[in-house]
Amino acid sequence: MYQFFVEPYQIQDKKIVIEGQDVNHIKNVLRMKVGEEVACIVAGEDKEYRGEIAEISEDQIVLTLLFVKEGNVELPVKVTLFQGLPKNDKMELIIQKAVELGVFEIVPLKTKRAVVKLDDKKEQAKVTRWNAIAEAAAKQSKRGLIPRVTKCMTMKEALSYCGEFETKLIPYELADMDGMKETRALLESIKPGQRAAVFIGPEGGFSEEEIELAMERDIHPMTLGHRILRTETAGFVVLSWLNYLLEE
Repeated sequence: MYQFFVEPYQIQDKKIVIEGQDVNHIKNVLRMKVGEEVACIVAGEDKEYRGEIAEISEDQIVLTLLFVKEGNVELPVKVTLFQGLPKNDKMELIIQKAVELGVFEIVPLKTKRAVVKLDDKKEQAKVTRWNAIAEAAAKQSKRGLIPRVTKCMTMKEALSYCGEFETKLIPYELADMDGMKETRALLESIKPGQRAAVFIGPEGGFSEEEIELAMERDIHPMTLGHRILRTETAGFVVLSWLNYLLEE
C-alpha cells in the first residue's frame, strides 16, 4: 500500500485531492489506475486516510475516502539525532534508516574531527537533498510525520538547542561504566512524552574537549557495548533499543 502526505485542506467531503509532485509519481512512476487504493497522512495527526482512486487528471489525483484508521505509529518519545557529519554519502543512509526507526528530527553536526566541511551553498543543497530522503523514507515506512533535517550546527549550537530536553545521551567509547548497567538505566528512565537527544560522533569520534563540554551541559555518556561501532551504525543501535523499550 503506497502512502502519501497531504495537507488538511486536501481532504474535503469524503474526497482526497492529491496535488504536486505526487501526481507525476502516481501516474508515471507507479502507473496506478482508477480503482486502486492508497493511504494518505496529514503530518502530525497520527491517522491514516484510506482512499480509492476515482479520477486521474493532468494536475491532480482525486480519491474517494473509504475510511479513517487511527495510526499510533510514532514513538512515544521525540528523539532528535545529532549526527556528526560522516564521509561520502553515509549521511543519506543514516537519515533513511533513522526515519524508519522512528526518529523525530535529525541535526547534522559539525565536529572537530569531521572530515566533511560544507560551505553555505553546499550545505543548503545537502539539507534540501537530506529532507527529500527523509520524506521518501517516511512514506515508505508509513510514518505519521516527516522528520525534519535541520541546518548544520556546531557542537555549542547543538548543546544550546537541546538544553530543555529531558534526556540527553552521548555514546562514548571511553565511557567509564559498569558494563551495560548504567546504559540500561539511562534508557529505561526515558518516559513517554519526553524529548531525547542522542549525539553521535563522526568517523574519528568526538574530541575530549567536545565530550567535556557535553558533560558540562548535562549530556550523559553511555556505552554501546564492548565493540567499536561505525558512525553509521551507532545511532541505529540507540534508536533500536528505544523502539524495544518504549513501543507497546
